[in-house]
Amino acid sequence: MGNPTLLFYMGDIKGKIAALADSLAGEHGVELVDIEIAGNIRRPTLRIFIDKEGGVNLDDCERFSRGLSAVLDVEDPIRSPYVLEVSSPGLDRPLKRLKDFESSTGKLVRVITRESIGKQNFFVGRIAGVDGSKIALALKDGGEIEIPFEQISRARLEIEL
Repeated sequence: MGNPTLLFYMGDIKGKIAALADSLAGEHGVELVDIEIAGNIRRPTLRIFIDKEGGVNLDDCERFSRGLSAVLDVEDPIRSPYVLEVSSPGLDRPLKRLKDFESSTGKLVRVITRESIGKQNFFVGRIAGVDGSKIALALKDGGEIEIPFEQISRARLEIEL
């Protein structure tokens, strides 16, 4: 399962990086979507996903990467060498916050729940809306289901061609 102390340490680092990246995001006109720390502790890879209205381009990612790199050099939350990657979350981006669902209303999504709802835990449908902490999905069969946000294990936009 992993070393609990190491997991706590990486979670603490992730929180510090998220705070630094989020404050920098506003200055660059982008939104911090997600942070991943992968690899090993001796040389981790820090993946930062940013977005903005209309999508981000390579220049946005480069500018944000340079700015964040300078901040990370000063604040030094990762004491070992690391690799920094900044990119867009992509067309099939994960939805992790209520805000993500609200801004994706009308889009096709795949949702996996922690516990079964109506004898299933995998749903594909269009986000019909967000009411409080419940996500309403219009299913392909014409039905609709409300999924409590806290029951969502994973959610991701589906690519539509």
